[in-house]
Amino acid sequence: MTIATHRDDTQLAADATALFTHTFGTTPTGVWAAPGRVNLIGEHVDYADGVSIPFALGQSTAAACAPRTDGLLRIVSQADDTLRLDIPLAEVGPNNPANWAGYIAGSIWAGLDSGAIPTCEGMDIALVSDVPVGSGLSSSAALECSVAVAAYELATGTSPDDTARAALVDACIRAENEVVGASTGGLDQRASLFGQPGHALAIDFAANTFTLVPCDMDAAGLVLLIADTNAPHSLADGQYASRRGVIDAVAHDLGSLRTLPNGAEAARTWAQGEHNTAGIEPEVAARRVKHVQEETTRTIEAAHALERADFDTFRRLMADSHISLRDHFEVVTEELESAFQAAGAHGARMTGGGFGGSVIALVPKDQVESTMAAIAAAAKKGGYPEPTFMLATPSAGARRIA
Repeated sequence: MTIATHRDDTQLAADATALFTHTFGTTPTGVWAAPGRVNLIGEHVDYADGVSIPFALGQSTAAACAPRTDGLLRIVSQADDTLRLDIPLAEVGPNNPANWAGYIAGSIWAGLDSGAIPTCEGMDIALVSDVPVGSGLSSSAALECSVAVAAYELATGTSPDDTARAALVDACIRAENEVVGASTGGLDQRASLFGQPGHALAIDFAANTFTLVPCDMDAAGLVLLIADTNAPHSLADGQYASRRGVIDAVAHDLGSLRTLPNGAEAARTWAQGEHNTAGIEPEVAARRVKHVQEETTRTIEAAHALERADFDTFRRLMADSHISLRDHFEVVTEELESAFQAAGAHGARMTGGGFGGSVIALVPKDQVESTMAAIAAAAKKGGYPEPTFMLATPSAGARRIA
């Protein structure tokens, strides 16, 4: 079995610059990069006042950029360098443009609207990426954040500080929610903009704060293996939104689920009452809220485990998280479950929004090859797509690389 490699900043910058020059006939003002992320634990709680622990990946998206003055965004991607998109900034807004261009144009539109990006009269943008699309590793946040940081620096001449980065997080969330139509909660953008080498982020969404926690897997003789199931994966197709819709509806009437006593029973009772205008089944409401409350408790315990480098506890909590996502939140597909079981279950879980994507496993260094072989064999036996593998290391967040 082989492990996918990724380009370093120097090579990413060179490739993005070459694409820019080939497409636009000039050199870019600079190149900015933003990473994907892997969420270690704390899934489907970012929009429910919960706690999550992601870290920024070494795999990044790079955006070679230069400003324009005619109100036009001209965009090209290495994924299809024969296609150049020309998008008037004045036409960007809710639900426009569609597809992947919405992440880029939407982040600039939302940043301008909020003031997070002081000014932008257009940009030429050339994109290259090592973040796999549809893997649950937030290629979308890498796309948004690389362009948002580029637009900010082109407008101000300075790198964004923490306050500016927090404002860019909000702009990128709006891009996903309002332009693309994916009701994500902000975990991905925080990890991509605030990631630090050797650390994970313990994000408290109720307080809108985060702390850096050490994540020294190497010292414990472990590596984080990502198994991309290569199953179809999309968060804009309604399944993610339906899960969030239950949580939002319950929280709207009963308040923050973080502090709701006897949450599952309270949700069941709520669903039996007149306020449940969406017709949510009582047992479904109870299961969804049970996951959110227990996952938040698990994640707080996991943060303490990381602080004391207690990876035995952390691995147990990862597996418990997966089981809850499977049984209570019902976002685990057959492909994800196959990889989870083959990885040994203890110390593994699905990551990302679910409905396809990836499984992560904290694996002893001397068991990486055997774990990959077991996951691949299980996929073949189940008739699922052949998985691909990569190793994840806590890395730097969005930054200028050239």
